[in-house]
Amino acid sequence: MDVQGFFEQNRWLIYALLLSPVLVHFVLAKKLAKPEKIASATSLKGSTPKAPKVFRKTEKTKHSNRKIACEASTKSSRKLTDISACSINIFYSTLGGSTQKFAEHVADRIRSSLQTELVEILNLDYIDLDEYFSKGNSNTVYLVLLPSYAIESSIDYFLSALQTTIDDFRIVARPLEKLRGFAVLGFGDFEQYAGDLFCYQAIAADQRLAKLGAQRIAPLGVVNVKLEKAQVYEAMEAWTDLFLQYAKEKAVVPSSATRFNATTDAFSSKTTLVDVEDMGSLLDRAKQELSLPIGTKLMVSEQSPTYRSLTKQGYSVVGSHSGVKICRWTKSALRGRGSCYKFSFYGIKSHLCMEATPSLACANKCTFCWRHGTNPVGTEWRWKVDPPEMIINGILQSHYDKLKLMRGVPGTRPERLAEASRVRHCALSLVGEPIFYPYINEFVSMLHEREISSFLVTNAQHPEALRRMGQVTQLYVSIDASTKDTLKAVDRPLFKDFWERFLTCLEILREKHQRTVYRMTLVKGFNMEHVKEYVNLVRLGLPCFVEIKGVTYCGNSDQSPLTMKNVPFYEEVVAFVKSLCEELRVLSAETGVTYEIAAEHAHSCSILLAQTKFKINGVWHTHINYDKFFRLVREKKEFGPMDYAAPTPDFAIFGNGGFNPDDERFYRKGKKNANSSAKGITA
Repeated sequence: MDVQGFFEQNRWLIYALLLSPVLVHFVLAKKLAKPEKIASATSLKGSTPKAPKVFRKTEKTKHSNRKIACEASTKSSRKLTDISACSINIFYSTLGGSTQKFAEHVADRIRSSLQTELVEILNLDYIDLDEYFSKGNSNTVYLVLLPSYAIESSIDYFLSALQTTIDDFRIVARPLEKLRGFAVLGFGDFEQYAGDLFCYQAIAADQRLAKLGAQRIAPLGVVNVKLEKAQVYEAMEAWTDLFLQYAKEKAVVPSSATRFNATTDAFSSKTTLVDVEDMGSLLDRAKQELSLPIGTKLMVSEQSPTYRSLTKQGYSVVGSHSGVKICRWTKSALRGRGSCYKFSFYGIKSHLCMEATPSLACANKCTFCWRHGTNPVGTEWRWKVDPPEMIINGILQSHYDKLKLMRGVPGTRPERLAEASRVRHCALSLVGEPIFYPYINEFVSMLHEREISSFLVTNAQHPEALRRMGQVTQLYVSIDASTKDTLKAVDRPLFKDFWERFLTCLEILREKHQRTVYRMTLVKGFNMEHVKEYVNLVRLGLPCFVEIKGVTYCGNSDQSPLTMKNVPFYEEVVAFVKSLCEELRVLSAETGVTYEIAAEHAHSCSILLAQTKFKINGVWHTHINYDKFFRLVREKKEFGPMDYAAPTPDFAIFGNGGFNPDDERFYRKGKKNANSSAKGITA
């Protein structure tokens, strides 16, 4: 019998012999594991599992002789810097100003108690969050004072930024581990928002700071602001004293379950802290509230401080996220006292122009913004969305209602008021980021259907939205700085990759075969250096025009570092523009694109650079033939910026001042120049 035949006859026996070691090993392993399993089960039989430790404080307390008796208090395992030698940063956020006053009061009490000046108050809305919450210093303590709003506020962004840092794999785990410690004090309306919503944002902040590795120095405090003013301050002082006691004893609070109700602890003889289970449930509900799906939360509700602040500044809030306002130049044009620089540059009569926005929210917190920090901020749309037709009808009606108020204003010209009854231009640059609105293309198309031109300004932080943007009459990008560091200082963007987004938007602008503009706002001491770097930015986008204007001073503000010293004189703006124009000559050889000074509006400190292709037979054509533009839009054919260009009038040409001779120059306080005519070309 050959080998193959033997194998065929005895193959099952051969398989059994080969597999027998495996079977023996399996049986032995089973038998050896069985006693251990039985023993383990026996050891547990009859025993009761340990309940999770619940931190409670039930002893009688008095504010004058309060003891740190909470079981949650433990000594830190690492060597801690003495609190009196630490820098204490007190962070706050506020819509109405109350929390700022609370922060100042807490700061004064800490300074007095520790005899230190190393206490700094910081508004969360106007700092670089990455600078403070992506790394910690062993000699620094963070106190966070937060109100809780049931409406949209900048606290939503702060909490989302903390969560982003927690989830960001590029950032080292527990980045605040070296921090000396933190504590959170929340303020809420217990009468109107009892239960889940009471101080829910402070609770979330406390939890997220702990997840970032920071050690909790004192229990989370909550204060009911509906108490008498004296009681609110007494409760706040009680929590501050508790914080100081914990800090001096170098104790830490390991769980956010330890919660100090500053209101009740200060006035009742007996208190009980929240159970761990209850706190976990509360945090879960707070988390759900913070992550509401798009469409459930209003950007600006009528009950919000943001709404009151905007309306006080003269805005009409339309729907839940749009706005309109009568520009001062509109009022000036109605009285025949001149139009803004857009008339000199592009032929927009100010009394026919409506300044509006479909999105009051922005991704920047610019130092020169004149909205005094009242507009919402965010990096993604998370609010209820109003339909574009409703917004257009609303802003037009609000605009016309405000124009009616001009009827009784002395000097208003009846013929211009009659002309203003039909809006011809819409400047989408009022506040916020218009391109942020999800239906911006539909919105602009509806404007064009009504023969209203569109002038859309973007802050260059939403490249995908810009890429999707359709035809507009004129598309602007704000260029507020020429380098990454200066852009961060001037615009204070929310996106971490703001510079990459900025550059991408400029590249997208170059791809748009539309009428494009760079808008540059000069702020002395911030962005008037690095002229050559501006050339690099122009090279990326090759805009049709470059607007350069000096910043407008909007008054002092705690949130903005700008003063009158940061406002350049017109002569300084002219010098900057000439220097930039000289540097731009290098582009001619590279790209074939040449820029020259085309127009000015001296009263606005504004100058226009234009590509020389708009200089036809020696005549500048920076104005727009609006009737032709609407005809081209209706024809739905491809067209470019040269197809609807119109000649620039002589009064607007650089060197002539830019004041419309059909208007009458108004001089305040009798400061009329004897050498200039009240009517005609003046600066």
